[in-house]
Amino acid sequence: MFNISERVQDFYQRTQDFIQQEIEPIEDDFWQQCHALNPSGDWRTWQWPEQYHSLRQKAKQAGLWNMFLPDDQLGAGLSVTDYAPIAELTGRSLIAPNIFNCNAPDSGNMELLWRYGNDSQKQRFLTPLLEGKTRSVFCMTEPSVASSDATNMQATAIIEGDEIVLNGRKWWSSGLGDPDVDFIIFMAYTPDNNKDRHHQHSMVLVPIDAEGVSIQRMLQVFGDYDAPHGHGEVEFNNVRVPVDNIIGGPGMGFEIAQGRLGPGRIHHCMRCIGAAEKSLELAVHRGMSRTGFGKPILQLGGNMERIADARVKIDQARLLTLYAAQKMDEKGIKAALTEISAIKVVAPTVLQEVVDMAMQIHGGMGVSQDTMLPRFYAQARSLRLADGPDEVHKTMIAKLELKKLGYSRPRSK
Repeated sequence: MFNISERVQDFYQRTQDFIQQEIEPIEDDFWQQCHALNPSGDWRTWQWPEQYHSLRQKAKQAGLWNMFLPDDQLGAGLSVTDYAPIAELTGRSLIAPNIFNCNAPDSGNMELLWRYGNDSQKQRFLTPLLEGKTRSVFCMTEPSVASSDATNMQATAIIEGDEIVLNGRKWWSSGLGDPDVDFIIFMAYTPDNNKDRHHQHSMVLVPIDAEGVSIQRMLQVFGDYDAPHGHGEVEFNNVRVPVDNIIGGPGMGFEIAQGRLGPGRIHHCMRCIGAAEKSLELAVHRGMSRTGFGKPILQLGGNMERIADARVKIDQARLLTLYAAQKMDEKGIKAALTEISAIKVVAPTVLQEVVDMAMQIHGGMGVSQDTMLPRFYAQARSLRLADGPDEVHKTMIAKLELKKLGYSRPRSK
């Protein structure tokens, strides 16, 4: 089970070497530069440190580029299971996914366009993303409704002749502040009385500079703007784009979203596991290098058991995620719905718990900017909401369990 081919081992080893030799030595300085270059929430002045573009070019030249994409011409041609351990490696760093052009939301948008885009859409929007010449945004969540139920969407995409007219407000649109962003994928309600409730939404490609697109602000996560990536609120006011900008056709938004989110959740969860591994290592090094009451901190107050618990939880989460990836590869996304929802609950929670433990062992340093732990914590806590909150995924798991035993879905009153 989970055999790794020589080709995957080669990608894994080269990715590991690149992270250790090129990324880890500059990461602390990199984030200090980010804060210095982007001191406020004014995204119009945001920029990446110089190392960002040079490292991306170096990774591209090394063939460590678009490794998530299962296409041997446009990407590395790795399956979801093949890429999973590589995604874990990138999760140990806060910038590695970007350096390898494997970061969200771009990776999901690239896979979406690869699977569902037409030739014109691929040429105009996918190719520049694959080449690293641009960045993209995915707009789904809305501030005025409970976005845990995506059918609540109030934003609209209405076809008028050869155009589609977009109206609405989105937020938590990740990457909206990136200075290289060129376009948005906008998901909205396209009413059609002839279709069921899951065929009433469309995904539309929107240039960031289209008339009527207005970025309102960037949102802080635990007081941090996450510049120059950012998570923003954006308004669409009678934005008109060609009807050809609809991906997959009107009403196909939900089907496309599931195709986009399936592999993406594997990537997110494996990156969580990588971050948890890094956090555990930091906890061990800190706990063994500091003393209190005549002993290493790690040997005080049950800390050894906490380390053991972290090891067990991380390995359990990894095995569950690899199992989900393998099932997705072999049987498709629909067959792996239970496992995909399960890992979406488990992996961010494990990361949150391990980071919290590591913070405690670090003491005051653990909540400061001198370690990666606060950013890992923000990542974990945010992911328990992103792509569906824990409660939605647990409900999905329970419904699937009932269905397996012959119980029909409870009817809404």
